[in-house]
Parts: sequence; structure tokens; C-alpha cells
Amino acid sequence: MTLPKKVKIVEVGPRDGLQNEQQPISTEVKIELIHRLVDAGLRYIEAGSFVNPKWVPQMAGSDEVFQGLFSREGGPKAGVTYAALTPNLEGFERAVAVHANELAIFAAASETFSQKNINCSIDESLNRFTPIMDAAKSTGLPVRGYISCVVGCPYEGEVDPNRVAEVALRLRDIGCYEVSLGDTTGVGTPDSIIQGIEAVAAKVSISRLAVHLHDTYGQALANIYASLLMGIDVVDSSVAGLGGCPYVKDNGAKGASGNVATEDLVYMLNGLGIEHGVDLDKLMEAGRFITEKLGRENGSKVARALRSKS
Repeated sequence: MTLPKKVKIVEVGPRDGLQNEQQPISTEVKIELIHRLVDAGLRYIEAGSFVNPKWVPQMAGSDEVFQGLFSREGGPKAGVTYAALTPNLEGFERAVAVHANELAIFAAASETFSQKNINCSIDESLNRFTPIMDAAKSTGLPVRGYISCVVGCPYEGEVDPNRVAEVALRLRDIGCYEVSLGDTTGVGTPDSIIQGIEAVAAKVSISRLAVHLHDTYGQALANIYASLLMGIDVVDSSVAGLGGCPYVKDNGAKGASGNVATEDLVYMLNGLGIEHGVDLDKLMEAGRFITEKLGRENGSKVARALRSKS
């Protein structure tokens, strides 16, 4: 097992991070955060989500965020992916209308979590994506797939890696170019992550897999390192460690602290000599900006440590 020479970082802070906040966040702040992240060198940004605002109020202004990115002086930066989560055809149409240049869909590896999260079975959820995938194919938009609860479920406990592999295969077969494996309860350890990747890679090429690993038990960086050794070279993270799935917390995953901080990931990659294209100083400024706007402590241990030295 060898480490990759380069890692692509998928920045999920503006979507998966901010969706879990309680206080209102203005469109202007969201747009400024995205611009700061792009300026730091990030080239894949989850910019918004076209879900029902009744369920995820913080994403209600995603249309305005995308419109603002295009209308702001200089517009969206060339070579940057501005992705949108689209759970249904209506969301797809809204994303296309505001020129999102990539889409994301999500499923779960737990039947109970799927029922409680989106009121349908895993199979039903995947069938619902068929019209989205057909429409995306006709417009040439790439689609990325997410799987939540790949290690553990707040209702069912341990999740069978073979079930994760089956869902990943379905997402690939309906047209997802990449599948992100999400330990959204953060219960994984390097061993369980390796077992999970091995099971999925037996059905889906590891070159089409990514990881999305939460830090509930402080295992995220260790789990990411194990994933890198397995051949994964795409990692999801969130500036300042913002957010995580609100349904995981609300539905009984006590202490589900959410996403690994992008600053911490970048610091580790720097130490490993792995290319990623991100300026850590500018990234920390973006983290400082958004946490000050939110009135909260920065969730990145690296950002806090380096700040204390300055």
C-alpha cells in the first residue's frame, strides 16, 4: 500500500457545513465564503442544496447563492466545480436554472435511516433518482453520489459493508461518476474503514470512490490516512469543521460532531508531502471569516493551534 501523490479535496462547508447552523446566514456571507475558499485554492465547492426548505431552512437561499456567484464581478472562477445537492427532479431543474456545473444525489446504507430521513426504502430512493440521472445525461451534467451511514447507523448499529457495496454499485450503474462513502455517525476506525473500502472496491473501482468521514470520536484523520493507503485520492472536508448531517444528530447519534476540518486535512497532507493545491494560510482566513460571522469557535484544531502561536 502506498500513498497517492495528489489528493482532490471536496469542500462541503458551504452546503453540508452551513445547513446545520441554527442562526440565519445571509446570501452575501455564503457567497463571500465560497470566494474565499476558491481563492485559497479549492477547486470543488459544494455551493448549495435544492431541497425542501421546510426540512433544511439554511439552504433556502441556494438559488440566490448561485446567482450571486455568477453576477458578482469576475463571476465564477474557471476550472472550479460549483456543485449542488439535488434530491429530486424539481431540485435538478432549479440547479440547472442557476448554472450549477455538477450535481450530487444521496442514499443511505441503512434501511431504517433511509426511512426516517427521506421516508422511503433504499431501493425506492435509488429508483427516485432515475429521472434526475436521465435529465443530467441529456444536459451533460456530471453527478456525484453520496452514501451515508457506511459504518454505523444511529438506529441499526453496525452496517454490513456488503450492503454499502450494493448501494455503491447501484449509484455507479445509474450514472454517478464517483461515489463518496460517508461515515456520517463518525463511529468508524481505520480497520472498519479499510474493511468497508475493500468490500466496495470489489464491485466499484477504487478510482471512482471518495470518503466523507466525520470526527465524532476523533478518528477522522486516522480513517482518512487509512483510506489514502487503500488508494482513495478524493476526500470530503469542511472548512473550520462546520456542520454535518442534521438528521444524524436529530435522530439519535449522540455527539455526532460532524465533518473533519479542511484545515486539519490540509495540514496532514502537507506533512505527508501529498499535493492538494490549497494555501493553508488563506484557508484559515476563510475559516476565521465564517466562524466570526457565526459567532462560534473554529472547529479546526490546526487553525486554533496556529492562531495561538501568532
